[in-house]
Amino acid sequence: MNIKSVDFVASYPKESACPKDVKPEFAFIGRSNVGKSSLINMLTGRKGMAKVSVTPGKTQLINFFDINHQWHLVDLPGYGYARTSKDKKAAFSKMIRDYLSKRTQLFLAFVLLDSRHELQKIDQQFLEWCGENNVPFALIFTKADKSSKKEVISNVEAIRSELLKTWHELPPHFITSSETKLGREDILQYIKMILTQTDVKEDHI
Repeated sequence: MNIKSVDFVASYPKESACPKDVKPEFAFIGRSNVGKSSLINMLTGRKGMAKVSVTPGKTQLINFFDINHQWHLVDLPGYGYARTSKDKKAAFSKMIRDYLSKRTQLFLAFVLLDSRHELQKIDQQFLEWCGENNVPFALIFTKADKSSKKEVISNVEAIRSELLKTWHELPPHFITSSETKLGREDILQYIKMILTQTDVKEDHI
């Protein structure tokens, strides 16, 4: 997929305030500080489009970006940031749950996991929630440049093995690096395939 245009639409405090049009939506979500903003910037080829910070929990709204005037990239707040107040945690949690479970325009959620670490309990719980609520998702393993290729593959397989203890099968997964652009074409081609299969017609696919 060739990304020709990227336009920021707006930020929304809750699902019911999100755009009413019918463009397909692909959401990105993960534990705080998993590298989501860097990944979004890498995928779109727009440095600084999504705000990158060393401080977790910066994304606090549902951010919409129009891609090629064809589909929406949706940047969701991260989950599990320990320093967020209980009230904010509850609000973010409801915001995320409402968007993922109620949004009819959502085609797929990309759930980001840090390739350097073992499966975190909060990630496992979130994936189980997605399964229980029929949220379609794929996995993205981030920060692959921070470890050796052998370590990344070993960690990814360990996480998949852990998940398969409770899942009959797993969705596609992608190994990425925002620094080297590893995985960029694979993810964009996967989005293109989904759009093509669902008869989304647009010259820019």
